[in-house]
Amino acid sequence: MSPTDISDVSGATYTYLLNGNAPNANWTGLFQPGERIRLRFINGSSMTFFDVRVPGLQMTVVQADGNDVEPVTVDEFRIGVAETYDVIVQPQDDAAYTIFAQPEDRSGYARGTLAPMMGMAAAIPPMDPRPMRTMVDMGMGNMAGMKMGGIAGTDMSSMDGMKEKGLSGSAEKDEQGMAGMNMDNQSTAGMDMGHMKMGADSAEQMQTRRDQNQQTMTGIEMGSSTGTTPFPQPGPNTMPILPVSRTANTEANLKPSNPVLMHVGPQVDNVAMQVSERLNDPGAGLSGHGRRVLTYAHLRSRYRGVDRRPPTREIELHLSGNMERYIWGFNGQKFSSTEPIELKLGERVRFVLINDTMMEHPIHLHGLWSELENGHGEFNPYKHTIIVKPAERVSYLVSADTPGHWAYHCHLLYHMEAGMFRTVVVS
Repeated sequence: MSPTDISDVSGATYTYLLNGNAPNANWTGLFQPGERIRLRFINGSSMTFFDVRVPGLQMTVVQADGNDVEPVTVDEFRIGVAETYDVIVQPQDDAAYTIFAQPEDRSGYARGTLAPMMGMAAAIPPMDPRPMRTMVDMGMGNMAGMKMGGIAGTDMSSMDGMKEKGLSGSAEKDEQGMAGMNMDNQSTAGMDMGHMKMGADSAEQMQTRRDQNQQTMTGIEMGSSTGTTPFPQPGPNTMPILPVSRTANTEANLKPSNPVLMHVGPQVDNVAMQVSERLNDPGAGLSGHGRRVLTYAHLRSRYRGVDRRPPTREIELHLSGNMERYIWGFNGQKFSSTEPIELKLGERVRFVLINDTMMEHPIHLHGLWSELENGHGEFNPYKHTIIVKPAERVSYLVSADTPGHWAYHCHLLYHMEAGMFRTVVVS
C-alpha cells in the first residue's frame, strides 16, 4: 500500500456535498448575530472521512453519536462515516462564515455558509497538505509519549487498568454541566422511564434487594413481561445497574480473549508488529497546523453509564485486509467464511479491536451501544460508531441488552461489501 493511498475513492470520482449541495451551490444557514446555534453534523457519505471546521468560529462539542458529552471547545474535528457530532457556535458579527469539510486525502471539499442573510459568502480556506502514512501506521514505529499496547496476537487485557488521568487535559472530574446551553434536543428527551420502577427507592433499599436476590443480571425483570428491557442511554434521571451482590466476584471471572495469531497471506497483506493506544491522536493530517482538534480522549459523558457491571469476557478482533486484492475482513476472514459472534442476553463483554491495516475503519455495531474505554471510567462515552486508526488498539464495553441478529461492520461501504462484516447474535 502506498504511503499516499489515504482513501479508496477520492475527489476524482466524488463531488463532496453538504446537505445535498455541491460547493458552488453555497448551502446557507441563517442566524442572528449573538445567538447560539446548534449544528448537527452527520457523516452520511459512503467512503469519506471529513475534517470539519468553521474558520473564525470556535465549536463547542456537546453530543457524540446522540449522547451528551461534557462541552469541549475545538477548532476542528474529524468525523467518520456514520458518526454524528452536535456543536454549538455563537457568531457575534454581522458576517458570513464558511462551513468547511475537507476529506482526509484533501482531494476536494464540501462547503456551506452561515450568514445573517441569503446571498452572502465568506472566503473558502485552502486545503491542508495531503497526509502521508508513516511507519507508525504500518505498525512498525514507536509513538512518543504514548503507551505501547503490545504485539499483535498477544494478550492485551491490561487495557482494563488504564488510569483515569489527563488525556489531552480533558479528564478532570468536573461537574460543571452545560449552563446556558440549549439542550432541548438531547437524545434522552421523551424517554419513558416509568417502567424502570426504581426512581423512588433509596440506595439502602436497592442494596438490600440485591443482597437478598442472588440471581444474575440476565434473569432480572426490568419491567417487561417478556424479558430484559433495553437499558436507557445515560441521562439525568437514569438509574445504574449494579452487580447483584456486594460479594459477587465478577471481576475475577473475566475471561480474557484468546489471542488471535495473524499471518500475512492471500487475505492479509500486513500485520502490525506494534499497536498503541492512539486516543490522544486526532488523526493523519490534523497535527501541527495550530488548530485545536477534537480527539476521542476529549469525549467524557455528561452522565454516568447505566451498566456499572464489569465485563465477564473479552472478544478480540483484528481488522485485516489486502489492499491490492481488495479483500477486507475480521481476523483475516471475509464474512462469507465466518460464524456469528454469539452473546448471551444480559451479559457484559469487552470488545478489543486491533487494526492491522494502514487505513482507518469506522466500526459500527447495530442494536447495542459501545462504551469507549478512553480513561473516563463511569463517564466513558457511549457511541455507535468508533474509528480505529492504523496500528491502533481500541477497547469498548457492550451490554447485550437487546435480543436479535445485529450487523457489525466497517461503515466504509466497499470495505463492508468486500468482507469486513460480521453478525452479532444476542439470545
